[in-house]
Amino acid sequence: MKWTEQQIPRQDGRVAVVTGANTGLGFETARRLAERGASVVLAVRDTAKGKLAAARIGGDVSVQELDLTSLESVRAAAAGLRAAHPQIDLLINNAGVMYTPRQTTRDGFEMQFGTNHLGHFALTGLLLDLLLPVSGSRVVTVSSAGHRIRAAIHFDDLQWQRSYSRVAAYGQSKLANLMFTYELQRRLAAHGTTVAVAAHPGVSNTELVRNSPALVRQPVTWLAPLITQSATAGALPTLRAATDPAVLGGQYYGPDGLGELRGSPRLVTSSADSYDVSVQQRLWAVSEDLTGVRFPVGQATASA
Repeated sequence: MKWTEQQIPRQDGRVAVVTGANTGLGFETARRLAERGASVVLAVRDTAKGKLAAARIGGDVSVQELDLTSLESVRAAAAGLRAAHPQIDLLINNAGVMYTPRQTTRDGFEMQFGTNHLGHFALTGLLLDLLLPVSGSRVVTVSSAGHRIRAAIHFDDLQWQRSYSRVAAYGQSKLANLMFTYELQRRLAAHGTTVAVAAHPGVSNTELVRNSPALVRQPVTWLAPLITQSATAGALPTLRAATDPAVLGGQYYGPDGLGELRGSPRLVTSSADSYDVSVQQRLWAVSEDLTGVRFPVGQATASA
């Protein structure tokens, strides 16, 4: 049986933080959670747009400023969330940038790696102790089918200072999202409360493709009716990862259609490279060093 939005359980009494929730996939994710009774925080860079989105959603929805390109902003956002919420049930790391021209974050990180991975890594580490006491709490990180395209963790040049490929840099950031999820789950397993899960939306018709190279953007535009789905449909893998009672830590959800481009959410597998435990652990250590954030869960053995 295909999983649909009707199967999202009631979320009354639960607090959900969704990054990048003023538009696209994040907005649809936040809207569905609010409709099911969750208290939803839209963690967004532009608070004016966030307030407009909150008004459109209705229900118990608030806005928290968060600029993932700035570790200072990430720390301030975490402090604001801690002050407003004694516990968090769902942290949904949804925000992201795609195929940007060569540029850096305020802290000097390559924009895609810094925003998609390091910003969310830091935010999760700063908030995790608010999730750990909560039974059934989850960290859901949104990856992409792009984690398979020219993707590797380039430890010798993580910030792409020697040369730059926007496609390969995006692939690295989305591969990092998955490796972060799998390593986080190993560290969480001993606690028995919080789980880490990943999802991807297939090819969804959102603003994210606006920086795509013309050779990518034009075919997607021409073939959109055949290969893309709406943001409403694209949010379903994230929503299943966040709410389905049958979900287990370390799983990955995506569309069930041909090539995982579109369709109903189901359990999928990621690339062979994404399951390399030694690279996951090395990436974790490097990410801690770059962000200065240490998690309240220790390293687990590879078999845990």
